[in-house]
Amino acid sequence: MALGKYSRIDNNRRSSSSYCSSVTIVVFVAFCLVGVWMMTSSSVVPGQNDVPAQENKNEVKEQVIDSMASNTLQTDTTESNTRQFEDNPGDLPEDATKGDSSENNNNSAPENQEEKSNEETNQEVQQTQDGKTDGGESKTQNGESEAAGTKSGDGESDSGGQGDSEDNSTEKKTDSDETEKKSDSNESNQESHDEGDKKSVSDNLDENEKKSDAENNETESEENSDKTKDEEKVDGQIQEKVDDTDKRESDNSSDEQKDGGKVSNQSSNEVFPSGAQSDLLNETTTQGGSWLTQAAESKNEKEAQQSSKQQSEYTWKLCNATAGPDFIPCLDNWQAIKSLRSTKHYEHRERRCPEELPTCLVPLPQGYKRSIEWPKSREKIWYYNVPHTKLAQVKGHQNWVKITGEYLTFPGGGTQFKHGALHYIDFINESVPDIAWGKRTRVILDVGCGVASFGGYLFDRDVLAMSFAPKDEHEAQVQFALERGIPAISAVMGTKRLPFPGRVFDIVHCARCRVPWHIEGGKLLLELNRVLRPGGFFVWSATPVYQKLAEDVEIWKAMSELTKAICWELISINKDTLNGVGVAIYRKPTSNDCYEKRQQQDPPICSESDDPNAAWNVPLQACMHKVPTDSLERGSQWPEQWPARSEKTPYWLLNTQTGVYGKPAPEDFTADYGHWKSVVSKSYLNGMGINWSLVRNVMDMRAVYGGFAAALRDLNVWVMNVISVDSPDTLPIIYERGLFGIYHDWCESFSTYPRTYDLLHADHLFSKIKKRCSISAVMAEADRILRPEGKLIVRDNVEIITELEKMARSMQWEVRMTYSKDKEGLLCVQKTTWRPKEVETLTYAIA
Repeated sequence: MALGKYSRIDNNRRSSSSYCSSVTIVVFVAFCLVGVWMMTSSSVVPGQNDVPAQENKNEVKEQVIDSMASNTLQTDTTESNTRQFEDNPGDLPEDATKGDSSENNNNSAPENQEEKSNEETNQEVQQTQDGKTDGGESKTQNGESEAAGTKSGDGESDSGGQGDSEDNSTEKKTDSDETEKKSDSNESNQESHDEGDKKSVSDNLDENEKKSDAENNETESEENSDKTKDEEKVDGQIQEKVDDTDKRESDNSSDEQKDGGKVSNQSSNEVFPSGAQSDLLNETTTQGGSWLTQAAESKNEKEAQQSSKQQSEYTWKLCNATAGPDFIPCLDNWQAIKSLRSTKHYEHRERRCPEELPTCLVPLPQGYKRSIEWPKSREKIWYYNVPHTKLAQVKGHQNWVKITGEYLTFPGGGTQFKHGALHYIDFINESVPDIAWGKRTRVILDVGCGVASFGGYLFDRDVLAMSFAPKDEHEAQVQFALERGIPAISAVMGTKRLPFPGRVFDIVHCARCRVPWHIEGGKLLLELNRVLRPGGFFVWSATPVYQKLAEDVEIWKAMSELTKAICWELISINKDTLNGVGVAIYRKPTSNDCYEKRQQQDPPICSESDDPNAAWNVPLQACMHKVPTDSLERGSQWPEQWPARSEKTPYWLLNTQTGVYGKPAPEDFTADYGHWKSVVSKSYLNGMGINWSLVRNVMDMRAVYGGFAAALRDLNVWVMNVISVDSPDTLPIIYERGLFGIYHDWCESFSTYPRTYDLLHADHLFSKIKKRCSISAVMAEADRILRPEGKLIVRDNVEIITELEKMARSMQWEVRMTYSKDKEGLLCVQKTTWRPKEVETLTYAIA
């Protein structure tokens, strides 16, 4: 075996010498001498295998790794040597092939620093001998290749680990292929007096061999004096290696762990940091760099697992509640309603939300169809979409609603305008021309709206009506309104303020609404005073205005005293002969003069600390707020006429104020409007594949300045602008520009019936509420209020978009469009009629 191996080494030398045609004659002679020595030394090896050979075997492992490292770093210049090495591993003993490159590298690591100077000398000598500058050879000659071998890890070598010439690199490769060669070459080196022999042996042998070779043959080199000088340097390194072999072997495992088995040619710097290299291993830098702390990793993993669990567990269930397909969680909380001590102030009609927003999906009514398009929907809707007949039975004779085959029809009137709402609307304007529908008057509040025919026909006059009524015995009146395509919410004048800011409505209207305005200090009428703009009108067409029944006369007297006490001026009281109803129109003052002249301060003026804009769950008080007198204070001036007011920056937005997006408030407002005009015109109207003729009821779930709604101004749509209670209060700006909206907490259910919106728009809403409540619950709420075939457009960060897309797919929604750029994303999905089979019973919603 030994003879065959060494003969192979001899052949390798011949092949390597063939590549060095440019090498000097002296080098060729050296090669021949080396070959002769190898042939003669082969017979000696078999009888010399003892303990030193075992040590040499371990050192050969180092040399194997050395050659591997230098080869990786110099693959371009030593491809032939690489190919030779690739053929050799099969001849290595088993323990040599098992040796880890990291182990050998760790052994050589302490030497690398001392061998750097030798490396340069060896490199120069090699250039002289071979006519080549093999960086990999010079590095491996000095032991740095051992460290580099770990980094390369590909088992290839370009040069000998300790020699200078290409012969040495070739010999080292063959040595690394054959472990037994360690002991053999050891003895042969002791017998050989040829310097060429000595050099090849010193390169191919283990460090022990090289040590003895260098000592015995140090003065015998005549052909390659440079080699001898270089070798002397190498010998010193080898001596150090031999002395530290055992120690290095014992330290291999610990060094290996430190280095992770991967050390480059700069491993001396990595193992023993110095200079700039040490900064790379700085602990503080590491913590803030690519590697997180264990605490951070664990925290992130927990959050990721929770998020992944949520994403993988989107198993939706069907809500089982007494209200069935008409379930409104915050208004159908029977558990809370049953615990009320009193209901005389309509407490049972107010919002009483469950502790958590439900994640179940509301069922569809049997026979549900896609809603009829506007404006046809104003006259008729599908019966099975809102299959309630009580209101038709009770109010049919008053032209509220009638059943006509498979439709519910709305003759266009109501209790107060049996012969048509438009006539009634024109009659009001004729009574007080200053009302100027659609110009001076743009946004109104319709109290006790019924089926909202008044608001439905005001669209013909460019007026927006925020209609509201309680979910009471007048079954589904607000639901009828929304199905018709008319703005409405479920609300009641009870114990809390309405969810609107102060001084925003141009007109407040009440047509035969059964609200006791005059009781308890007039706190209900004072709530209307809070939301009514100074100079705005209160239009009251109720029976006390024109009927002479005892109860009506008493109410009229009480109302007259109350309106005088709060300084409302009775502008007009007329009777509409066609409809047989009377209308009283009051005007709110534009100054505080009347308040100050009152003999009795009753109702009292609210304290300075009472904010008229505070409206979320704030109890009603029987006091009134002063009228703003500062010319730059909101409410001191009437807004621009419509439609100019939709684009004009409100006069009370000052440059000293910082807007939502960080710019001065006027610039912020203008930039927001420009942004949404561009988005709507370039993307939403043409690029989203949305048929806007099928869109009527729209909600902007996070409206900010109302720019999105303003950009849709010319379409036959209305937009409910929602301002989250934890967001900057920009809702007054929205009203100032002739739009409307509402305060809301998206961790709760919205005060509307299921299936009431055609399109929901959420701009960076989900990412902002994620820390406060479950996104899946908000998504379930979006499913509740969105009509089948309705669209949800979400603009948010990519993570939120990805999560919502998975959620939408789990709900069997159709993903119409996804887009992302610079970590921002856009998602457009369409709700389907799919409903889950499994049922979840909501105990609090069971009557």
